[in-house]
Amino acid sequence: AHLRRETHAKRHLPTPLPDTTQRSMTQRSTTAALFLQRAMAARPAATSAAAAARRFAISAARPSFSRYMCTTSPSPKTILQPKAAEVGKNSGKPAEIKHDMVHFRATPNQHPLDIKKMSDSTPEEIAKYGHRGVPHPIWTTEEVNSVVQTHVEPSGYADKFALACVKSARWGFDTFSLYRFGKISKKKVLNRAIFLETVAGVPGMTAGMLRHLKSLRSMNHDHGWIHTLLEEAENERMHLLTFIQLKQPDLYFRTCVLIAQGVFMNAFFVAYLISPSFCHRFVGYLEEEAVHTYESILDHIDNGELKEFGREPAPTIAIDYWRMAPDATMRDLFLAVRADEANHRDVNHTFASLPADAEVSHFFDHSGKPIRKEGAQQVA
Repeated sequence: AHLRRETHAKRHLPTPLPDTTQRSMTQRSTTAALFLQRAMAARPAATSAAAAARRFAISAARPSFSRYMCTTSPSPKTILQPKAAEVGKNSGKPAEIKHDMVHFRATPNQHPLDIKKMSDSTPEEIAKYGHRGVPHPIWTTEEVNSVVQTHVEPSGYADKFALACVKSARWGFDTFSLYRFGKISKKKVLNRAIFLETVAGVPGMTAGMLRHLKSLRSMNHDHGWIHTLLEEAENERMHLLTFIQLKQPDLYFRTCVLIAQGVFMNAFFVAYLISPSFCHRFVGYLEEEAVHTYESILDHIDNGELKEFGREPAPTIAIDYWRMAPDATMRDLFLAVRADEANHRDVNHTFASLPADAEVSHFFDHSGKPIRKEGAQQVA
């Protein structure tokens, strides 16, 4: 059969083709041959005579096909090469983790507290960082250094109960984790931060999911709450993904997280069905404690036992996410995280003071009162 095929091919040689057409046919024939070879290699070895005959026919046809139909050798450019590692954005180093997380200040969604988005550039910011589309820090130096600890006084039994729950949870964790005993250390800080973020990422996702389901049932708009809550959950998860670059929790730690998440998520789910206002007040107080925690860590970095830890380089994933300088340190990271937590604190205290059907595309202060903006009508 092989000899007959070659004889037939010699008698019916095709007319020479242009170089470009020949190169295209070469690439296609090479790809087809590789495809057939890989397909046959992937199949189990056959023992039948028919399978053996097919393999012989393919091996016999390949040299004849390449000899008379292809006048040029396969181009080495058609061989697929492994893709080189991409460089992390703004970091100057290969990205350690590829993520699709976007900071809530970099999204186009309206913020309920009138927090300025990165696209709302001032002339000074344009001169310093460039026009929109050119990355600049999520938080400016003035913003991260102007964060202050605030506290909303409880105004009723529900608020007092929410505050008591948060204080009890903090005391229990500080006691059983031994955080409140002995000197502060890098290990204690990372354990505290990792466990805190595994809890802080639950309320936003749970509340956003419930409001999403309610919007589906009522077949009505959600008035902007869902985006804000989901952005909060993603931001908290990003904190966690950053801190685990510095410490991998052991099996005991992961078991504690599993138990805490199971209990807290179900309890928060039921509580949000009963009283969303109570839940947002609870999260507001929880974020107050988070701000207090990171404030204490920064104080130990500046004046205490964590000076060396504060000088360590920040993980690449943090530099990419918060768009910090390539030489950013852990102190810079804690400043950015503290600013995030302060924002979540104010947002949840605001939501706790609003009716469930309030339009959060308008702007409110922390007590839930509308903010009068120039050129806009007062919100009723």
